[in-house]
Amino acid sequence: LLHKPNKKPRDQGYETNLSSHLSPCLNMQDPKTGVKSQPQRLVITTIPHAITGEDIIAWLAERFQIDTQEARNFGSMLVALGYIYPLQDHKRLVIKPDASLYRFQTPYFWPTQQWPVEDTDYAIYLAKRNIRKKGILELHEQEQYNRLHKWMNHKWDFIVMQAKEQYRAAKERKKPDRVVFDCQERAYWVVHRPPPGTVSAMDYGLDRRIDPNADEVTGESQSIKLCISCRLVKYSATYNSHDPFLFKCLPSNPWLTDDVTYWTLNMPNVEIPTRMRVERWTFSFGELLSDPRGRDDFRLFLKKEFSGENLAFWESCEDLKWGAAATMREKAEQIYKTFLARGAPRWINIDGKTMEITVNSLKHPHRYVLDAAQTHIYMLMKKVSKQENSGVIIPTSLNSPNTSGRPSLSPIILRQQEQEQRAKMAASAPVDITQVMSKLSKQGKNVPPHPPPANK
Repeated sequence: LLHKPNKKPRDQGYETNLSSHLSPCLNMQDPKTGVKSQPQRLVITTIPHAITGEDIIAWLAERFQIDTQEARNFGSMLVALGYIYPLQDHKRLVIKPDASLYRFQTPYFWPTQQWPVEDTDYAIYLAKRNIRKKGILELHEQEQYNRLHKWMNHKWDFIVMQAKEQYRAAKERKKPDRVVFDCQERAYWVVHRPPPGTVSAMDYGLDRRIDPNADEVTGESQSIKLCISCRLVKYSATYNSHDPFLFKCLPSNPWLTDDVTYWTLNMPNVEIPTRMRVERWTFSFGELLSDPRGRDDFRLFLKKEFSGENLAFWESCEDLKWGAAATMREKAEQIYKTFLARGAPRWINIDGKTMEITVNSLKHPHRYVLDAAQTHIYMLMKKVSKQENSGVIIPTSLNSPNTSGRPSLSPIILRQQEQEQRAKMAASAPVDITQVMSKLSKQGKNVPPHPPPANK
Protein backbone atom coordinates (compact mmCIF):
# COMPACT_ATOMS: atom_id res chain seq x y z
CA LEU A 1 0.00 0.00 0.00
CA LEU A 2 2.87 2.35 0.78
CA HIS A 3 5.25 1.93 -2.13
CA LYS A 4 3.32 0.68 -5.16
CA PRO A 5 1.60 3.82 -6.54
CA ASN A 6 0.91 2.20 -9.91
CA LYS A 7 -1.01 -0.70 -8.38
CA LYS A 8 -4.45 -1.09 -9.94
CA PRO A 9 -7.23 -0.27 -7.44
CA ARG A 10 -9.32 -3.19 -6.32
CA ASP A 11 -12.17 -1.47 -4.46
CA GLN A 12 -13.32 1.92 -3.43
CA GLY A 13 -11.91 3.30 -0.20
CA TYR A 14 -8.58 4.51 0.98
CA GLU A 15 -6.69 1.81 -1.02
CA THR A 16 -7.90 3.52 -4.18
CA ASN A 17 -6.73 6.89 -2.90
CA LEU A 18 -3.34 5.44 -1.97
CA SER A 19 -2.67 4.35 -5.51
CA SER A 20 -3.11 7.91 -6.75
CA HIS A 21 -0.38 9.34 -4.53
CA LEU A 22 3.33 8.86 -4.54
CA SER A 23 3.46 7.82 -0.90
CA PRO A 24 1.24 8.50 2.13
CA CYS A 25 4.33 9.25 4.19
CA LEU A 26 5.45 11.98 1.83
CA ASN A 27 1.94 13.43 1.66
CA MET A 28 1.68 13.45 5.45
CA GLN A 29 4.90 15.48 5.64
CA ASP A 30 3.76 18.12 3.16
CA PRO A 31 4.10 21.54 4.88
CA LYS A 32 0.71 22.75 3.56
CA THR A 33 -1.55 19.72 3.29
CA GLY A 34 0.17 17.24 5.58
CA VAL A 35 -0.17 16.52 9.28
CA LYS A 36 0.34 19.62 11.38
CA SER A 37 3.71 19.53 13.14
CA GLN A 38 5.21 21.95 15.60
CA PRO A 39 7.88 22.09 18.30
CA GLN A 40 6.77 20.12 21.34
CA ARG A 41 8.31 20.03 24.78
CA LEU A 42 9.51 16.58 25.90
CA VAL A 43 10.56 16.71 29.56
CA ILE A 44 13.02 19.62 29.41
CA THR A 45 13.89 19.41 25.70
CA THR A 46 11.98 21.02 22.85
CA ILE A 47 11.61 18.57 19.95
CA PRO A 48 11.14 20.15 16.49
CA HIS A 49 8.53 18.91 14.00
CA ALA A 50 6.68 16.69 16.47
CA ILE A 51 3.16 15.43 15.76
CA THR A 52 0.53 13.94 18.00
CA GLY A 53 -1.24 10.62 17.64
CA GLU A 54 -4.68 12.22 17.47
CA ASP A 55 -3.56 14.52 14.65
CA ILE A 56 -2.24 11.57 12.64
CA ILE A 57 -5.51 9.64 13.02
CA ALA A 58 -7.60 12.69 12.13
CA TRP A 59 -5.51 13.37 9.00
CA LEU A 60 -5.75 9.75 7.80
CA ALA A 61 -9.51 9.63 8.40
CA GLU A 62 -10.10 12.85 6.48
CA ARG A 63 -7.63 12.16 3.70
CA PHE A 64 -8.86 8.65 2.83
CA GLN A 65 -12.48 9.05 3.91
CA ILE A 66 -12.39 6.24 6.46
CA ASP A 67 -13.66 5.91 10.00
CA THR A 68 -11.53 6.61 13.06
CA GLN A 69 -10.87 2.96 13.93
CA GLU A 70 -9.62 2.14 10.44
CA ALA A 71 -7.45 5.26 10.46
CA ARG A 72 -6.01 4.17 13.80
CA ASN A 73 -5.20 0.73 12.40
CA PHE A 74 -3.52 2.28 9.38
CA GLY A 75 -1.51 4.62 11.61
CA SER A 76 -0.42 1.70 13.77
CA MET A 77 0.78 -0.05 10.63
CA LEU A 78 2.95 2.94 9.73
CA VAL A 79 4.45 2.93 13.23
CA ALA A 80 4.94 -0.85 13.33
CA LEU A 81 6.78 -0.76 10.01
CA GLY A 82 9.00 2.10 11.14
CA TYR A 83 7.77 5.02 9.03
CA ILE A 84 6.63 6.92 12.11
CA TYR A 85 8.28 6.47 15.49
CA PRO A 86 7.15 7.36 19.03
CA LEU A 87 9.13 9.76 21.17
CA GLN A 88 7.99 8.33 24.49
CA ASP A 89 6.85 4.70 24.50
CA HIS A 90 9.24 2.76 22.27
CA LYS A 91 8.10 -0.73 23.26
CA ARG A 92 4.52 -0.43 22.00
CA LEU A 93 4.59 0.44 18.34
CA VAL A 94 1.00 1.60 18.00
CA ILE A 95 -0.77 4.90 17.43
CA LYS A 96 -2.39 6.30 20.57
CA PRO A 97 -5.43 8.54 19.97
CA ASP A 98 -4.19 11.22 22.35
CA ALA A 99 -1.46 13.83 22.68
CA SER A 100 1.38 11.28 22.60
CA LEU A 101 4.28 12.60 20.52
CA TYR A 102 5.56 11.06 17.27
CA ARG A 103 7.91 12.04 14.46
CA PHE A 104 8.38 10.95 10.88
CA GLN A 105 11.27 8.57 10.47
CA THR A 106 14.16 9.69 8.28
CA PRO A 107 13.93 8.00 4.85
CA TYR A 108 17.36 6.52 5.52
CA PHE A 109 15.72 4.21 8.09
CA TRP A 110 12.71 3.28 5.96
CA PRO A 111 12.28 -0.47 5.35
CA THR A 112 12.06 0.20 1.60
CA GLN A 113 15.77 1.05 1.65
CA GLN A 114 16.29 -2.68 2.25
CA TRP A 115 19.50 -2.20 4.16
CA PRO A 116 20.80 -5.54 5.48
CA VAL A 117 20.26 -5.72 9.23
CA GLU A 118 23.73 -6.70 10.44
CA ASP A 119 24.55 -8.04 13.89
CA THR A 120 27.68 -5.90 13.87
CA ASP A 121 25.61 -2.71 13.59
CA TYR A 122 23.33 -3.94 16.38
CA ALA A 123 26.34 -4.68 18.56
CA ILE A 124 27.69 -1.15 17.97
CA TYR A 125 24.28 0.31 18.87
CA LEU A 126 24.10 -1.72 22.11
CA ALA A 127 27.69 -0.85 23.01
CA LYS A 128 26.90 2.84 22.47
CA ARG A 129 23.80 2.60 24.67
CA ASN A 130 25.85 0.78 27.27
CA ILE A 131 28.31 3.67 27.34
CA ARG A 132 25.57 6.30 27.49
CA LYS A 133 23.59 4.45 30.19
CA LYS A 134 26.74 3.57 32.14
CA GLY A 135 26.05 -0.15 31.92
CA ILE A 136 22.36 0.04 32.81
CA LEU A 137 20.52 -1.59 29.90
CA GLU A 138 17.09 -3.18 29.73
CA LEU A 139 16.98 -6.88 30.47
CA HIS A 140 16.59 -8.05 26.87
CA GLU A 141 19.24 -5.57 25.68
CA GLN A 142 21.69 -6.82 28.29
CA GLU A 143 21.10 -10.42 27.20
CA GLN A 144 21.65 -9.52 23.55
CA TYR A 145 24.73 -7.50 24.50
CA ASN A 146 26.26 -10.44 26.35
CA ARG A 147 25.41 -12.85 23.53
CA LEU A 148 26.96 -10.64 20.85
CA HIS A 149 30.00 -9.95 23.03
CA LYS A 150 30.62 -13.68 23.34
CA TRP A 151 29.95 -14.39 19.67
CA MET A 152 31.94 -11.43 18.28
CA ASN A 153 34.74 -11.51 20.81
CA HIS A 154 37.32 -11.58 18.00
CA LYS A 155 36.31 -8.06 16.81
CA TRP A 156 34.82 -6.58 19.97
CA ASP A 157 37.59 -3.98 20.21
CA PHE A 158 36.53 -2.64 16.81
CA ILE A 159 32.87 -2.56 17.89
CA VAL A 160 33.66 -0.64 21.08
CA MET A 161 35.86 1.79 19.15
CA GLN A 162 33.05 2.52 16.68
CA ALA A 163 30.57 2.95 19.54
CA LYS A 164 32.86 5.44 21.29
CA GLU A 165 33.35 7.44 18.09
CA GLN A 166 29.59 7.62 17.47
CA TYR A 167 28.96 8.56 21.10
CA ARG A 168 31.59 11.30 20.88
CA ALA A 169 30.09 12.67 17.64
CA ALA A 170 26.59 12.64 19.18
CA LYS A 171 27.74 14.72 22.15
CA GLU A 172 28.82 17.48 19.78
CA ARG A 173 25.26 17.87 18.45
CA LYS A 174 22.65 20.09 20.01
CA LYS A 175 20.54 18.38 22.61
CA PRO A 176 17.26 18.37 20.59
CA ASP A 177 19.04 16.83 17.61
CA ARG A 178 20.73 14.33 19.90
CA VAL A 179 17.40 13.25 21.41
CA VAL A 180 15.77 12.98 17.97
CA PHE A 181 18.55 10.85 16.53
CA ASP A 182 18.55 8.62 19.60
CA CYS A 183 14.78 8.04 19.21
CA GLN A 184 15.16 7.39 15.48
CA GLU A 185 17.88 4.80 15.99
CA ARG A 186 16.09 3.13 18.87
CA ALA A 187 12.84 2.88 16.90
CA TYR A 188 14.74 1.29 14.00
CA TRP A 189 16.12 -1.47 16.21
CA VAL A 190 12.80 -2.02 17.98
CA VAL A 191 11.34 -2.76 14.54
CA HIS A 192 14.18 -5.01 13.39
CA ARG A 193 15.24 -6.50 16.74
CA PRO A 194 11.96 -6.59 18.71
CA PRO A 195 12.14 -7.23 22.46
CA PRO A 196 10.79 -10.48 23.98
CA GLY A 197 7.02 -10.71 23.99
CA THR A 198 6.70 -8.96 20.62
CA VAL A 199 7.20 -9.95 17.00
CA SER A 200 8.53 -7.96 14.11
CA ALA A 201 5.92 -6.38 11.86
CA MET A 202 8.43 -6.87 9.06
CA ASP A 203 7.77 -10.61 9.30
CA TYR A 204 4.38 -11.05 10.95
CA GLY A 205 2.31 -7.98 10.13
CA LEU A 206 0.63 -5.71 12.61
CA ASP A 207 0.00 -8.01 15.55
CA ARG A 208 3.07 -7.25 17.63
CA ARG A 209 1.13 -8.34 20.70
CA ILE A 210 -1.94 -10.48 21.23
CA ASP A 211 -3.60 -7.32 22.52
CA PRO A 212 -1.57 -4.13 21.89
CA ASN A 213 -3.69 -2.27 24.44
CA ALA A 214 -3.07 -4.79 27.21
CA ASP A 215 -0.76 -3.99 30.07
CA GLU A 216 2.87 -4.71 29.45
CA VAL A 217 4.19 -7.94 30.92
CA THR A 218 6.88 -7.71 33.55
CA GLY A 219 10.48 -8.66 32.93
CA GLU A 220 10.02 -11.80 35.01
CA SER A 221 7.05 -12.92 32.91
CA GLN A 222 9.00 -12.25 29.74
CA SER A 223 11.89 -14.35 31.03
CA ILE A 224 9.52 -17.21 31.89
CA LYS A 225 7.91 -17.09 28.45
CA LEU A 226 11.32 -16.95 26.77
CA CYS A 227 12.51 -19.91 28.84
CA ILE A 228 9.42 -21.95 27.93
CA SER A 229 9.83 -21.07 24.25
CA CYS A 230 13.49 -22.13 24.31
CA ARG A 231 12.56 -25.43 25.93
CA LEU A 232 9.87 -26.09 23.32
CA VAL A 233 12.29 -25.33 20.50
CA LYS A 234 14.95 -27.55 22.06
CA TYR A 235 12.47 -30.39 22.60
CA SER A 236 11.19 -30.16 19.02
CA ALA A 237 14.70 -30.13 17.59
CA THR A 238 15.74 -33.10 19.74
CA TYR A 239 12.76 -35.34 19.02
CA ASN A 240 12.17 -34.32 15.40
CA SER A 241 14.06 -37.26 13.90
CA HIS A 242 12.32 -39.67 16.29
CA ASP A 243 8.80 -38.82 15.17
CA PRO A 244 7.75 -41.31 12.47
CA PHE A 245 5.23 -38.81 11.06
CA LEU A 246 7.75 -35.97 10.70
CA PHE A 247 10.85 -37.97 9.80
CA LYS A 248 11.41 -41.02 7.64
CA CYS A 249 11.44 -44.13 9.84
CA LEU A 250 13.43 -47.20 8.85
CA PRO A 251 13.18 -49.75 7.37
CA SER A 252 9.80 -48.40 6.22
CA ASN A 253 6.84 -46.53 7.65
CA PRO A 254 4.22 -49.13 8.69
CA TRP A 255 1.52 -46.45 8.55
CA LEU A 256 2.18 -46.10 4.81
CA THR A 257 3.23 -49.62 3.80
CA ASP A 258 2.24 -53.18 4.66
CA ASP A 259 5.62 -53.92 6.22
CA VAL A 260 5.49 -54.10 10.05
CA THR A 261 9.23 -54.53 10.63
CA TYR A 262 9.41 -51.12 12.30
CA TRP A 263 6.91 -52.24 14.95
CA THR A 264 8.69 -55.58 15.36
CA LEU A 265 12.06 -53.90 15.94
CA ASN A 266 10.53 -51.52 18.49
CA MET A 267 8.51 -53.97 20.56
CA PRO A 268 8.55 -53.20 24.31
CA ASN A 269 10.81 -56.13 25.23
CA VAL A 270 12.68 -56.76 21.98
CA GLU A 271 15.94 -58.67 22.36
CA ILE A 272 18.17 -56.10 20.65
CA PRO A 273 17.10 -52.43 20.58
CA THR A 274 17.60 -50.19 17.56
CA ARG A 275 20.17 -47.42 17.57
CA MET A 276 17.44 -44.76 17.45
CA ARG A 277 15.83 -46.31 20.53
CA VAL A 278 19.08 -46.32 22.47
CA GLU A 279 19.70 -42.73 21.40
CA ARG A 280 16.42 -41.71 23.04
CA TRP A 281 17.69 -43.13 26.33
CA THR A 282 20.48 -40.56 26.27
CA PHE A 283 18.05 -37.65 25.98
CA SER A 284 16.97 -37.93 29.60
CA PHE A 285 16.89 -40.39 32.46
CA GLY A 286 13.09 -40.32 32.29
CA GLU A 287 13.25 -41.64 28.71
CA LEU A 288 15.36 -44.56 29.92
CA LEU A 289 12.95 -45.51 32.70
CA SER A 290 9.86 -45.11 30.50
CA ASP A 291 11.18 -47.68 28.02
CA PRO A 292 10.71 -51.29 29.29
CA ARG A 293 13.77 -52.42 27.30
CA GLY A 294 15.94 -49.63 28.66
CA ARG A 295 14.73 -50.27 32.20
CA ASP A 296 15.74 -53.93 31.90
CA ASP A 297 19.26 -52.97 30.83
CA PHE A 298 19.47 -50.47 33.67
CA ARG A 299 18.27 -53.13 36.12
CA LEU A 300 21.14 -55.41 35.08
CA PHE A 301 23.57 -52.55 35.55
CA LEU A 302 22.26 -51.81 39.05
CA LYS A 303 22.59 -55.48 40.01
CA LYS A 304 26.26 -55.33 39.07
CA GLU A 305 26.54 -52.25 41.30
CA PHE A 306 24.67 -54.04 44.12
CA SER A 307 21.92 -51.41 44.13
CA GLY A 308 19.08 -53.15 42.35
CA GLU A 309 16.74 -52.35 45.26
CA ASN A 310 16.67 -48.69 44.16
CA LEU A 311 14.94 -49.45 40.87
CA ALA A 312 12.64 -51.97 42.55
CA PHE A 313 11.57 -49.29 45.06
CA TRP A 314 10.96 -46.76 42.27
CA GLU A 315 8.82 -49.25 40.36
CA SER A 316 6.84 -50.07 43.50
CA CYS A 317 6.13 -46.35 44.01
CA GLU A 318 4.90 -46.10 40.41
CA ASP A 319 2.64 -49.09 40.98
CA LEU A 320 1.26 -47.37 44.09
CA LYS A 321 0.55 -44.17 42.13
CA TRP A 322 -1.29 -45.84 39.28
CA GLY A 323 -2.86 -48.78 41.10
CA ALA A 324 -6.39 -49.28 42.38
CA ALA A 325 -7.51 -47.05 45.26
CA ALA A 326 -8.66 -50.05 47.33
CA THR A 327 -5.13 -51.47 47.50
CA MET A 328 -3.24 -48.24 48.37
CA ARG A 329 -2.92 -48.86 52.11
CA GLU A 330 -1.85 -52.47 51.65
CA LYS A 331 0.74 -51.57 48.99
CA ALA A 332 2.13 -48.68 51.05
CA GLU A 333 2.61 -50.96 54.08
CA GLN A 334 4.26 -53.62 51.93
CA ILE A 335 6.67 -51.08 50.40
CA TYR A 336 7.57 -49.81 53.86
CA LYS A 337 8.30 -53.33 55.16
CA THR A 338 10.31 -54.26 52.07
CA PHE A 339 12.40 -51.12 51.56
CA LEU A 340 12.17 -48.66 54.47
CA ALA A 341 11.68 -50.48 57.78
CA ARG A 342 14.66 -51.25 60.00
CA GLY A 343 16.12 -54.57 58.89
CA ALA A 344 14.09 -54.57 55.65
CA PRO A 345 15.15 -57.29 53.20
CA ARG A 346 15.78 -54.72 50.41
CA TRP A 347 16.58 -51.68 52.49
CA ILE A 348 17.28 -48.46 50.52
CA ASN A 349 19.61 -45.70 51.63
CA ILE A 350 17.86 -42.33 52.00
CA ASP A 351 18.73 -39.38 54.23
CA GLY A 352 17.19 -38.92 57.68
CA LYS A 353 15.03 -35.93 56.77
CA THR A 354 13.43 -37.74 53.82
CA MET A 355 12.89 -40.82 55.97
CA GLU A 356 11.18 -38.74 58.66
CA ILE A 357 8.85 -37.10 56.12
CA THR A 358 7.99 -40.47 54.60
CA VAL A 359 7.33 -42.25 57.91
CA ASN A 360 5.07 -39.45 59.13
CA SER A 361 3.15 -39.42 55.83
CA LEU A 362 2.60 -43.19 55.96
CA LYS A 363 0.27 -42.70 58.90
CA HIS A 364 -2.31 -41.51 56.34
CA PRO A 365 -1.31 -43.25 53.09
CA HIS A 366 -2.33 -41.96 49.68
CA ARG A 367 -1.08 -42.28 46.12
CA TYR A 368 1.78 -39.81 46.48
CA VAL A 369 2.78 -40.62 50.05
CA LEU A 370 6.23 -41.85 48.91
CA ASP A 371 7.02 -38.97 46.54
CA ALA A 372 9.84 -37.57 48.70
CA ALA A 373 11.62 -40.92 48.97
CA GLN A 374 10.98 -41.78 45.32
CA THR A 375 12.43 -38.45 44.16
CA HIS A 376 15.51 -39.01 46.31
CA ILE A 377 16.08 -42.48 44.83
CA TYR A 378 15.36 -41.20 41.32
CA MET A 379 18.11 -38.57 41.61
CA LEU A 380 20.45 -41.16 43.09
CA MET A 381 19.90 -43.52 40.15
CA LYS A 382 20.24 -40.67 37.69
CA LYS A 383 23.75 -39.95 38.94
CA VAL A 384 24.93 -43.50 38.33
CA SER A 385 23.03 -44.16 35.09
CA LYS A 386 25.19 -45.37 32.24
CA GLN A 387 24.31 -46.75 28.83
CA GLU A 388 26.27 -48.81 26.33
CA ASN A 389 25.42 -48.15 22.69
CA SER A 390 27.04 -51.35 21.38
CA GLY A 391 25.03 -54.25 20.06
CA VAL A 392 22.14 -52.29 18.59
CA ILE A 393 20.17 -52.66 15.37
CA ILE A 394 20.60 -50.00 12.69
CA PRO A 395 17.57 -50.38 10.35
CA THR A 396 18.05 -49.48 6.70
CA SER A 397 15.52 -48.41 4.13
CA LEU A 398 13.65 -51.05 2.20
CA ASN A 399 14.47 -49.06 -0.93
CA SER A 400 18.18 -49.15 -0.21
CA PRO A 401 20.24 -51.08 -2.82
CA ASN A 402 21.99 -52.97 -0.02
CA THR A 403 18.77 -54.62 1.15
CA SER A 404 17.43 -55.48 -2.31
CA GLY A 405 13.90 -54.61 -1.22
CA ARG A 406 13.97 -56.93 1.81
CA PRO A 407 13.36 -55.89 5.42
CA SER A 408 16.17 -55.67 7.99
CA LEU A 409 17.69 -58.88 9.37
CA SER A 410 16.11 -60.62 12.31
CA PRO A 411 17.50 -59.71 15.75
CA ILE A 412 18.46 -63.36 16.30
CA ILE A 413 20.55 -63.44 13.12
CA LEU A 414 22.19 -60.15 14.09
CA ARG A 415 23.04 -61.58 17.53
CA GLN A 416 24.65 -64.64 15.89
CA GLN A 417 26.65 -62.41 13.55
CA GLU A 418 27.80 -60.35 16.52
CA GLN A 419 28.94 -63.47 18.40
CA GLU A 420 30.81 -64.72 15.35
CA GLN A 421 32.52 -61.35 14.98
CA ARG A 422 33.60 -61.41 18.62
CA ALA A 423 34.95 -64.93 18.20
CA LYS A 424 37.00 -63.85 15.19
CA MET A 425 38.39 -60.86 17.09
CA ALA A 426 39.32 -63.09 20.02
CA ALA A 427 41.05 -65.56 17.70
CA SER A 428 43.08 -62.84 16.03
CA ALA A 429 44.09 -61.15 19.29
CA PRO A 430 47.69 -61.64 20.63
CA VAL A 431 48.12 -64.52 23.08
CA ASP A 432 49.76 -64.16 26.48
CA ILE A 433 51.75 -67.42 26.87
CA THR A 434 52.05 -67.04 30.64
CA GLN A 435 48.28 -66.91 31.05
CA VAL A 436 47.85 -69.93 28.79
CA MET A 437 50.40 -71.98 30.76
CA SER A 438 48.78 -70.92 34.02
CA LYS A 439 45.36 -72.09 32.83
CA LEU A 440 46.81 -75.38 31.57
CA SER A 441 48.51 -76.06 34.86
CA LYS A 442 45.28 -75.41 36.76
CA GLN A 443 43.38 -77.72 34.45
CA GLY A 444 46.06 -80.40 34.95
CA LYS A 445 45.60 -80.25 38.71
CA ASN A 446 41.84 -80.56 38.44
CA VAL A 447 41.93 -83.56 36.04
CA PRO A 448 41.71 -86.87 37.92
CA PRO A 449 44.56 -89.31 37.31
CA HIS A 450 44.07 -91.94 34.62
CA PRO A 451 43.16 -95.36 35.95
CA PRO A 452 45.86 -98.01 35.56
CA PRO A 453 45.44 -100.26 32.56
CA ALA A 454 43.60 -103.45 33.19
CA ASN A 455 45.64 -106.65 33.31
CA LYS A 456 45.14 -108.78 30.35
